[in-house]
This record gives sequence, C-alpha cells and structure tokens, in this order.
Amino acid sequence: MEEVSKAPHVLIFPLPAQGHVNTMLNLAHLLSLAGLNITFLNSDYNHNRLLLYTNILARFACFPGFQFKTISDGLPNDHPRAGDRVMDLFGAVDLVTKPLFREMLYSGQLNSVTGQSVSCIIVDGILSFPIDMGNEVGIPVIHFRTISSCCFWVYFLIQDMIEAGELPIKDMDRLVTSVPGMETFLRYRDLPSFCRVNNLVDPNLQLVKNETRQSPRAHALILNTFEDLEGPILSHIRTKCPKIYTIGPLHEILKLRLESKTTSLQSQSSNSLFEVDRSCMKWLDAQPLKSVIYVSFGSITVMTVDELMEFWYGLVNSKQCFLWAIRPDLVAQKVGEGQIPKELVEGTKDRGYMVGWVPQEEVLAHQAVGGFLTHSGWNSTLESIVAGVPMICWPYFADQQVNSRFVSEVWKLGLDMKDVCDRIVIEKMVSDLMVERKEEFMKSAAEKARLARESVSEGGSSYCNLDQLIKDIRSMSMAPII
Repeated sequence: MEEVSKAPHVLIFPLPAQGHVNTMLNLAHLLSLAGLNITFLNSDYNHNRLLLYTNILARFACFPGFQFKTISDGLPNDHPRAGDRVMDLFGAVDLVTKPLFREMLYSGQLNSVTGQSVSCIIVDGILSFPIDMGNEVGIPVIHFRTISSCCFWVYFLIQDMIEAGELPIKDMDRLVTSVPGMETFLRYRDLPSFCRVNNLVDPNLQLVKNETRQSPRAHALILNTFEDLEGPILSHIRTKCPKIYTIGPLHEILKLRLESKTTSLQSQSSNSLFEVDRSCMKWLDAQPLKSVIYVSFGSITVMTVDELMEFWYGLVNSKQCFLWAIRPDLVAQKVGEGQIPKELVEGTKDRGYMVGWVPQEEVLAHQAVGGFLTHSGWNSTLESIVAGVPMICWPYFADQQVNSRFVSEVWKLGLDMKDVCDRIVIEKMVSDLMVERKEEFMKSAAEKARLARESVSEGGSSYCNLDQLIKDIRSMSMAPII
C-alpha cells in the first residue's frame, strides 16, 4: 500500500439520509482498502447517530488516511427526517450546508489527515452544487446516484414526459410512452412519487428533474447496480452520461474484498442510524427452512395506524411466520396496547416476532427467511437480490414505485402491491409468495443472485469497473492547493 502522503485524496459527500450514507460508507471502505486517502463528510446529526449505534470509528481505524468531517444539514435535531418531511433536507442543505461546504472546501478544512488538498470529490448525485465549486478550483467531481438505474432514467426524462403531455398524470393505469426502454410495462402508477402532482412547478418534482439533469456535467457517474440486472436501461443512460461505473451490489463487493484481505481490524459492520436488535437472529435460528417472511419498510416510510393494522391482520391471517422490523417512528400516531385486538396479539405470539430494527443483510441471508415484504428502497432491493429472497413490494416514496415494477414485471422476483393496503390482499400475496408460487419465485431469485455474485467476483463487470474507478482516481491530476 502506498504512503498516505502520496495517495490521491477523495472527498465523499452523501445526502444526509440513511440509505445514502449507508451506500457511500461502503464505497469509502472499498476505496480505503485500495489505499486511497478518504475524507467522509457526514452531517452532524447522522454522525452522532453512527457513533451511538455502530462501531464506525473502530471499523475505519486501520486506515491511516481515512477521516470523518462533519457539516450541518441545516435542520434542528428534533426534526423527524422521515415521511414527506424528509424533503425538508433539500431546502436546508441549499440554505445552510451549501455555503458551509464552499467555505470548508476553499479554506482547506477538508484537506486530508496529512494536509493534502482534495484531488477528487464523489458527491451524492442528487446534489449538483459541488460540480460548480469543483470546476472553480479544478477538482474533478463524480456523481454517485444511490437509486436504481431504472429510476435515474425516469427522473432524467421528467421534462420529456411534461413536453409530451404525459404529466400531470391523467390515467394511472395507462402506459408511459416517453421513457425509452420501458414503453411496454411502465404505467403512470409506476412513476416516482414526485410525479403524482397536479402542479408541474411543484418544488419536489422540479428538484429531482433539475438535479438529475446535471449529472452529465459531472466527470463521471457511479451507479450501485450491475450490468446483468439493468444493462438495457444503462445503454440508454450512456447516451446522456457516457462515463458510467456500475459497481454494485456494493455491500456484496465489499464483503468479498474484506474476505480476501481479512485482518482482525477489518470487518464489515453496520452503517445503521438506528439501534439494531440482534435478538431476532436467535428467533430465526429456531424457525424452519424458508418459512419466515421478513417485513421492513425502511428508514423513511411513515404509515397510519389503520395501515399498520391491515398489514398486521394480513400477516397473522396468512398463517406464515413473520419477522417485522417496526421503527419507533414508523407509525404517525402512537398505538396503545389497548388498541391491539386480542387475535393479533395471539397470532403474533404464535408465529411472529417484532423488533425495532434488524441487521438486515444477516436477516435476508438467514436460511429461515423465504420472503421479504419491503418498501422497495434500492439498498433493500439489492440486498434481497443478492440473498436470493423473493419480494412483495409496497413502495412509499421516490424511486420505490419504479423499483417495485421492475421487481415484479421485468426481473420476475416477486409481487407488486403498490397503492393497496388491504388485509385480504396482503394475506393472499404472502400466501402466493411463500406457498402457491414459491418455487417459481425462488428459481428466478436464485438466478439473479448468481448473476449478482458473478458481477462482483474477480473478472465480473462490477469488480472490473471498481478497479477502473480506482485507477482513474489515481490518474486524476492533483488539484492545486487551495
């Protein structure tokens, strides 16, 4: 490994949200393993949660060229940062974080542990302002979109849909014709949540449209996917962003590279901003093979008490064993014990296990898990694909509507339950996934898992693309001292 003082210095700057931080920490770990100097710029709020719930400092302690720096996300500590209010982040970042970032970059506060200036910035692809700042001082900026390629492509073409008169949405079940590569299966109801507005100047719609259109201005685009999963859509994206590194599934490539370089100091561990309850692993150990459906709606979804009850009844009535991760802030209102019907309490006692947050990669890899009821966030989708676990999709937000359509109609990895929250439908879908169509979905999931593993193994597309990314970062000329 080269001397710390001579290695390129990469600044990694995620959007301050769980799914984005998680993925970009995995990339930071991979680049650190390759001997690059890394500064990871985290929000104060998220960094404090990482320190509270993970061993993040110990995990990176073996890399002398790695350091954390923190910056305000512009929101008060008691802001929920979930549900629809997660979009408050963007206004706060623009107002508070953007000028702070400029000051930190220009004043040398983001220099490496040895005082070296930044030679490359890898920034969350939903944030374009670092491109302008990088251009001003001659630092190459790479965009990293943590969403699926299929959703990136839909975001990129929002303006085309507006010009074609396809937005605002008029009929949810008609096919969308303005997204090349998806004309035969993408319905209006499968468009990202931001598209479900009557007002085309809606700030959230405009934000994702305008920020996504900035990616061709970046030096390159990193996507957490693999060619055998999203190859056809990637061909379309390359007509707009020719330099793309597909390096996913990132969590799996990190796992493999750590296994090949195992030391007592290096291990993959949680990037969670929530407290993990590991008691569920012991419960899973006692369950039969492929008998459990795991339920989690991610870090942002918020549901009503009525929706919670529909899911609960559907799961209990399906007679399948279930493990359910219920975040403390998942439900908009508190559910008192007296509100929970006796049959749900009894049904859960017999077949269910409920905790606040789980080690999800371990849960999905457990032999007892045979299905995943998910919000279809991209990290969760990739983790399920790698583990070979079929999915029932109940998308909530952003890219999740597109992802769930691809899961059911393109990749044939499960069922899409979007826009429905009914106990009878939930019961039937759980039964279909876990019993009636189990073999069909398991076979399809096993094949995609094989392709995912191939892509991150030596000689695979993602393996080679990561090596090329590292090589290209090394070849970037050092930025002038600023």
